[in-house]
Amino acid sequence: MLSRVADSIFWLGRYTERAENYARFIDVNFNLSLDLPPGIEEQWDPLIQATAGMEQYTELFGDKKTRSNAIYFLAFDERNPNSIISSVTFARENARIVRENIPRETWEVLNELHYYVQEAYSQKIWKKEDPKHCFKHIKNQIQLLNGIAYDNVPRTQGWYFSQLGKYMERADKTSRILDVKYHFLLPSVADVGSPLDFLHWVALLKSVSAFNSYRRLYGNIKPDLIVNYLVLNRYFPRSVLFCLIEVEECLHAISESKHGFSNAAEKAIGSLRSDLEFADINDIFDIGLHEYLDQLQLRLNSISDSIYDQYFKIQPNFTEQFQTQE
Repeated sequence: MLSRVADSIFWLGRYTERAENYARFIDVNFNLSLDLPPGIEEQWDPLIQATAGMEQYTELFGDKKTRSNAIYFLAFDERNPNSIISSVTFARENARIVRENIPRETWEVLNELHYYVQEAYSQKIWKKEDPKHCFKHIKNQIQLLNGIAYDNVPRTQGWYFSQLGKYMERADKTSRILDVKYHFLLPSVADVGSPLDFLHWVALLKSVSAFNSYRRLYGNIKPDLIVNYLVLNRYFPRSVLFCLIEVEECLHAISESKHGFSNAAEKAIGSLRSDLEFADINDIFDIGLHEYLDQLQLRLNSISDSIYDQYFKIQPNFTEQFQTQE
């Protein structure tokens, strides 16, 4: 497979996953704002922080984090390269480049999603009293894209590059949203264990679609169990460990290597997957949750760089694209 084709398919998977994550985060945070006790301000800072957009937001809107400004920035601001509208636009452009390599239905649904987001932008949906339907529709359309791909795409290199992008993005976003909860959500230490703390942990689980499966497994809401579930559970599809296992399998399928590693990306993901597989929750808290997640994100970025060097790096006739790696 040509590097430019593999690159576009990888980023098609990554941008659609990013748009779905943003739609879910905004939807959950909006619902959380409706459940907050009287006198507690809505918190949009953590969401902006989780998406690594705080510096750009402050430059554009100052220090005031209003609901409408935050939703506009995260969903519809084309100046934000990670917003939903930017991610859908980039995903559509990558799909156009490799149109002959993807199902016709994928192209059609992605086009419909593109025009739906553009229409929501023209209607200024972020100023509406209840924008939930918009984000639910975006999330459902991307889940439809995943379903079409699952049923129609041959399990050849193209499939594995798209899954590689999806799971790299998912691991990154799960670790970020967990890190933000740990550091930013509570007004004070005295609020730990309070009803407000409970609401935040529930919102965190819902933001990664983990609430029901977590309650079935553990029952009570406990921070250490939630961290264990979202980082170290090998069966939950949005846990960091599950995503790393999928990334490793995709890399081996692409290189057709059966054992060990055949390049730097496989070595790095194997090392990180192994570290998480043999870790327990006490190891994480001994290091410090923020410090642990910070190191995890740095290693994910390093793996992303290794994948780029191995499969997408500049060739003699390479034309630089617009993709961004965070």
